[in-house]
Amino acid sequence: TTEAEEAELVGSDANSSPTWTPSKIALSITLFLVAGLFEIGGGYLVWIGIRNKVLPRVTITLGALVLIAYGVIPTLQPLDSFGRTFAVYGGFFIVLSYVWAAIFDGFKPDAGDYIGSALAIVGVCIAWFWPR
Repeated sequence: TTEAEEAELVGSDANSSPTWTPSKIALSITLFLVAGLFEIGGGYLVWIGIRNKVLPRVTITLGALVLIAYGVIPTLQPLDSFGRTFAVYGGFFIVLSYVWAAIFDGFKPDAGDYIGSALAIVGVCIAWFWPR
């Protein structure tokens, strides 16, 4: 990408926001989802390596590598604010944690889990897309 394209993609400072286009919205949501999968997936690999003793050397090492990769993903967001990016990511993390647990760990969410997740995702979307 050119410098002009990068300047367009990223807000000018931590308190500004980009012009939200459908492609930037899709990119941003995709990055939150991918970050969540990497963080939760990496954490889960470490978890099963330590707690369940499933191939500990392999799963813990793999989990650590996935967590390192996770650390890079939020830097690709189209907003310069570290604090806002990670705060908003927290809402996606809540929802994705429940989804992961239901798929891979046999967790059964209840009404409180669904309502809390919905409130979290609505709240962080308001914070993220609020015009500044």
